[in-house]
Parts: sequence; structure tokens; C-alpha cells
Amino acid sequence: QVQLAESGGGLVPAGGSLRLSCVASGRTFSNYTMAWFRQAPGKQREFVAAIRWSAGSTWYAASTKGRFTISRDNAKNTVYLQMNSLKPEDTALYYCAADRQWTRQIEEYDYWGQGTQVTVSS
Repeated sequence: QVQLAESGGGLVPAGGSLRLSCVASGRTFSNYTMAWFRQAPGKQREFVAAIRWSAGSTWYAASTKGRFTISRDNAKNTVYLQMNSLKPEDTALYYCAADRQWTRQIEEYDYWGQGTQVTVSS
């Protein structure tokens, strides 16, 4: 059974940093894309960043490029999202997701975590 478990969310002032973690279990993810999405209250879930587990290729949303960094630790089966220079508009529930395809389309992702809340105060 595939499980994705996010952690690392919290309350941080504008300009601060957080690192989110996603521990993946239940199968081998070497041929998978691991991604982060977020959903703010009253808004649709949106793509944040993705990484191809084996090759390490990355993909970022325009709103996060240059501030956020996605990475993975193969030994720990963990994907990270380092978030710097946080803004109040980054406030959202952040989800980890996994899929075989190299995609940023929400509907393509087969596996999802429960989410971790990030709140950025102004």
C-alpha cells in the first residue's frame, strides 16, 4: 500500500523559511515523479514543484521558481521542499503526490498524502 506522509508545515513570518518533507513507502519510486501541490482556502489546488526520482530533473511553477527548491534523498525515500522568502500568498495546505508520468496535471497523480499546513503571517 502506497503511503505519502508530509511533515514540516507551520506558522512562519513573511520572509522566513520552512522545509517540508514527504516520506514515501509501499513501493519502489525510482520511475516516479514526486510533486508538491498546494491549496489555499477558496482556491483550486495548484502545482508547486516536481522532481523525477531517478534522474533528479525538476520543474517549478512560475510563482515559486527561485524561492522554492525540490530535492530527494534516495536512502531515506524522502522528498523535500525547501521554501525560502515566504510570502503570505504562499499560505496553503501543501500536498505531496506521486505518479509514473512526468506531469504537472493534478488529475494525473495517482497517490496523495494528507497534506501539511503552511501559514505565512504578514
